[in-house]
Amino acid sequence: MTMTDAAPRAEATAEPVADKLVEIPERYVPKYLSPSSASSYRECARRWKFRYVDRLPDPPGESAVTGTFAHMVLEKLMQEPEPERTVDRAKKLARELWPTMERHPDYVGLELDERGGLDFRINGWRAIEGLWDLEDPRQVQVAATEQDVRVEINGVPFRGIIDRLDETDQGLVVTDYKSGKAPSARFSANYATQMLLYAAALTELEGRKPVKAQLHYLGQKVVTVEITDENLAEAVDELRTTWLAIMESCITEEFAASTGPLCGWCPFVAQCPEGTDEVLRRDEAGRLRSDAPALERIAQANAEASAPEPSAQTNPGDPD
Repeated sequence: MTMTDAAPRAEATAEPVADKLVEIPERYVPKYLSPSSASSYRECARRWKFRYVDRLPDPPGESAVTGTFAHMVLEKLMQEPEPERTVDRAKKLARELWPTMERHPDYVGLELDERGGLDFRINGWRAIEGLWDLEDPRQVQVAATEQDVRVEINGVPFRGIIDRLDETDQGLVVTDYKSGKAPSARFSANYATQMLLYAAALTELEGRKPVKAQLHYLGQKVVTVEITDENLAEAVDELRTTWLAIMESCITEEFAASTGPLCGWCPFVAQCPEGTDEVLRRDEAGRLRSDAPALERIAQANAEASAPEPSAQTNPGDPD
């Protein structure tokens, strides 16, 4: 889940970085760190700055908004008494919640036509129905849904929203829904770290360490992460390392760009010289995927930059 992690403030503050007290401009001080923002910084500090410091618009794509709708319905479904968690009940909830989804800013921002709206509802329902491919919701003992956790972990102000927390005979289980395509093992490490951070937050807040976390890729598979003292400590250490690196970037106001294939999908590529160069090189070498939107974004930015400034013209009928 995406959280907003930085906010403009008026004054400077002292923050410990690498065991030193330094003055950090308050404009750049994150209020907290979420799993998504920590992952974003590790992937590309420049993109993190564009989103969380400069606040450039980063509207979610259709697949992400589809996930929002699936989460809305599944949250309500799992709050129902266990015998009522059926496909028919989920259909009814989807119909009831659809007007709310239609008014959601992210959905409105997609600007879908009638056919696009129908396809969106079909894909949303497929994601919702995909839960039954993974489990019988009537057999789940739910402790909480959409739990907002805010806590300091190893000196880092942390915030996250846990889709579902289950009680089992073995102990607490953290469950997260994913509506997109399940990633390969190469790209799944970030999601595992996210779940471990949720577990660390719950351990800090409630004094109970979850026994495992599970990622429900709706309609596809369940990925389980066993929680141990060792991998929990590794995730917390990585969080603190990322936090200190962010603080260092905030002090120096230097946010390095990490270029690579993902530049083709970066919403800020036109504002990033290194990213623009990377995309153009890949395109010239025939190594840019045809569905990457970066070239269109760069072309649009260039067109806007070269457009003539509107000039004031005098109406011939006006008096001198």
